Amino acid sequence: MKSLKHFALIALAFGLLASCTSVRVVSDYDQKTDFNTYKSYAFYKTGIDKAQISDLDKKRILRAIEAELGARGFVKSDNPDVLISIFTKERERVDIYNNNGWGWGGFYSPWAWGPGWGWGYGYGNNVSTRTEGSLYIDVIDANKKELVWQGRGVGTLNNTKNIEKKEKRIKEFVSQILEEYPPNMAMASN
Repeated sequence: MKSLKHFALIALAFGLLASCTSVRVVSDYDQKTDFNTYKSYAFYKTGIDKAQISDLDKKRILRAIEAELGARGFVKSDNPDVLISIFTKERERVDIYNNNGWGWGGFYSPWAWGPGWGWGYGYGNNVSTRTEGSLYIDVIDANKKELVWQGRGVGTLNNTKNIEKKEKRIKEFVSQILEEYPPNMAMASN
């Protein structure tokens, strides 16, 4: 019985860790578009300027997009086939855990560092908040000026002072979103 509780605790910890690092991705596209005709791109400055994030994070996102598109054979151009734009949203997510009795997160000590996670006995609720962000990447047909593909990644934003971790998280968002592009290739690999 003791080993079962130990296994359940480890499984829960890995589940929480995985849920914090994963990026949930959805995409949508115009089914009448032939994505094979697109070979070059440029960034849509008007759209990017409206993204409500720091200029440094915008640069990180754009560099990550450049790397992903370059790996797919796209070239940056003054006369592009598509324009790439980004849009961001952020929201606070509140999680409430009920602690009536024994279980995970069952104690809290105001004198100890941290939220008091661990096994114990307690009553009441634990409340935690985290910032969840969405990054949208839009692909716009440059000639028609129409949106032809949109990818969205949603995940927890790590408010970290570690620049390398921030850079890695942004690359992860962009990479997982652009795995869905172009839709014909993404569907063929499934």
